[in-house]
Amino acid sequence: MIRIGLVSVGFMGMIHFLAARKLRDARVTAICSRDEKKLAGDWTSIQGNFGPRGEMMDLSGIKKYRNLDDLLADKDIDMIDVCNPTHLHPDTAIRALQAGKHVLVEKAIALEPKDADAMLAAAKKANRLLMVAHVLPFFPEFAYAAQAIRGGQFGKLLGGHFKRIISKPDWSAEIGDASKTGGPAVDLHIHDTHFIGLVCGVPASVFSVGVVGSGGSVDHLTTSYLYPPGTSGRGSGGEGGAPAITCSSGALTMKGRPFVHGYELYLEKATLVYESGTCPLTVLRADGSSEQPKLPGGDDATTAFTIEIQAAVDGIKANREHDYLSGKLARDALVMCYREIESVKSGRAVAVA
Repeated sequence: MIRIGLVSVGFMGMIHFLAARKLRDARVTAICSRDEKKLAGDWTSIQGNFGPRGEMMDLSGIKKYRNLDDLLADKDIDMIDVCNPTHLHPDTAIRALQAGKHVLVEKAIALEPKDADAMLAAAKKANRLLMVAHVLPFFPEFAYAAQAIRGGQFGKLLGGHFKRIISKPDWSAEIGDASKTGGPAVDLHIHDTHFIGLVCGVPASVFSVGVVGSGGSVDHLTTSYLYPPGTSGRGSGGEGGAPAITCSSGALTMKGRPFVHGYELYLEKATLVYESGTCPLTVLRADGSSEQPKLPGGDDATTAFTIEIQAAVDGIKANREHDYLSGKLARDALVMCYREIESVKSGRAVAVA
């Protein structure tokens, strides 16, 4: 059995804890928090933008640690699940790797690419897995798209548009602090750059237009991902080999607009359309017919996270990370976000490498 130590009991820590209850051959055996109420099981103050609110939790049989060093010294822990704020990820993950633990770190991998590089180097030196919890490919609609594109089920991906829109995050003080999250162009949009990197590969350059907030963070952007002619990503590209991919992402909408994400993807033999809350995944075919594929269901909002954490557990057993959890891809997704921010502020296309 893989024994998991959970670092930080905020909203994502609670979601990971709930999701881990349904794991096969793995469980959370320890938690680490500086909050005495949370160590005692009072999680009623926790809330987020999806899923359940916090409640009184039964933590019997789970070790409680008040500082990270004590958790890392526990020889009975196999994997550290890092769910503290993004700016703390590098120090926490590197210390865990140096302690001989495998690491699953909630997205984003870090706030700065140089810190992501240091985390990857620490994992290599320690000969341990550094996995990054980008959950989007584990949601059924995005899992379907990823498998269709990478497997060539409908031919090559010729083009597409992704969308991710929220109102300004205000459900916790830290989530709205750009100095701790990178702002919407990182904390929110990195879901898109990760998925685009997964199914299309990392572009040569990006061109973005956007809205810069009063604090200097990019609050909304629309990006074109520029791939060299004659090349193709993972199962993508037309005759010239370059898929035409764009994305709009941001936090400008008023509160009456619910969170929405989705895509419209143009493949050689089908178009895939999905928008959360309004349009279920639909496959459109050349003859005018359409179908809504039957997707695997889940009993609550944590199902995709259970699948994600299970992939990490299985990766530890196989000593090989699941490619959806790749630390290198997570690092590249972070770099893409910063190149897009640079493009918004400079008004020009920016090379990604």
